[in-house]
Amino acid sequence: MVSALITLAAIAWLSQMAMGGWQIRQFNRAFDTLCQQGRVGVGRSGGRFKPRVVLAVAFDDRDRVSGSLLMRGLTVFARPTKIDAIDGLKRQELEPDVIFPHDRNCQDALSLALKMKHG
Repeated sequence: MVSALITLAAIAWLSQMAMGGWQIRQFNRAFDTLCQQGRVGVGRSGGRFKPRVVLAVAFDDRDRVSGSLLMRGLTVFARPTKIDAIDGLKRQELEPDVIFPHDRNCQDALSLALKMKHG
């Protein structure tokens, strides 16, 4: 019985590692595509027991949103998605509390992404 539990725990741990690696590869692929669209600001929020949010926004030469990436969730099943509502908006028009009125984690992540270094 004990060896069955140890085996089950090992299988669960290995599955978690494999799924986590797959999630990271998907995020990196989406992030690389985003980086080709302009300068990118990245923000993240959340905690150990709250859903984490990673948000990235690409800006073109005219400081307009040329692409975005949002990934949120507690599990390895979270996938990167695009935020269509902000495409084409100027940086000054992006108001986190208006774009995400009911999601404090997304507001915080977007605020951090907008504080990207100008260069």
